[in-house]
Amino acid sequence: MNFERPQVMGILNVTPDSFSDGGRYANISSAVEKAMNMEAAGASIIDVGGESTRPGSQPISLEEELVRVLPVIEEIRRHSNVAISIDTSKAEVMEAAVKSGANMVNDVWALRQPNALNMVSSLGVPVCLMHMQANPETMQNDPNYGHVVDEVKQFFNQRINACVKAGIGIDNIIIDPGFGFGKSLENNLSLLKNLDQFETAGCPILVGLSRKSMLGQILNKKVDERTEASVATSLLAVTKGASIVRVHDVSETVDALTIYNALQDVG
Repeated sequence: MNFERPQVMGILNVTPDSFSDGGRYANISSAVEKAMNMEAAGASIIDVGGESTRPGSQPISLEEELVRVLPVIEEIRRHSNVAISIDTSKAEVMEAAVKSGANMVNDVWALRQPNALNMVSSLGVPVCLMHMQANPETMQNDPNYGHVVDEVKQFFNQRINACVKAGIGIDNIIIDPGFGFGKSLENNLSLLKNLDQFETAGCPILVGLSRKSMLGQILNKKVDERTEASVATSLLAVTKGASIVRVHDVSETVDALTIYNALQDVG
């Protein structure tokens, strides 16, 4: 992947219960149509997820996750060469998804689930390691940090070292601070304000702020009323060093980043 310019990752949840678009793309045709629309709008990566990781979500079986994601990945690949990311923590789903056409793994557990580390090493694809305190079911019950930025940086140092030791090349590792995953509003704002500190890890930074509850807490707006705030925070993240922004509203985000890129090109 080329990170000379910030990349837009379009979110494609093929789930019935994701916090923003659960159930909307649960059948193959609607999911593929959404993926093609996001690519046309400027997304360079489509992130396909079959298991919700919203606060309070319940895990699903391996079989159910495979049934949800594999046909969608195969059909997207049949229509397009766009980069596909598989949003999963299960080693078996990672393997099957890459064999079906996915190019990247996006793991909220940062390869801490059984055999995930060795699986990504054997697949040889890029992986995004996300920080999460606790687990999706309980992570927002009582987030607690001494110094959130330092603790998340320490977590990444440990996980990057584990990946390299397992044979994953440093140039195949992306990091995500995990906004909203076991974080209070104050924690999230501190991570965004100090995002450039994570550049010391030597890996591209992915940021997912799209429509999240932190925006609702600040603005007192519902999920479907947070587009402008999502675009604004994605742009702020890029100015702070983010290489990839993971978003629902692709067209609006691409427009904002196109203006940003135009300014960078001025001598």
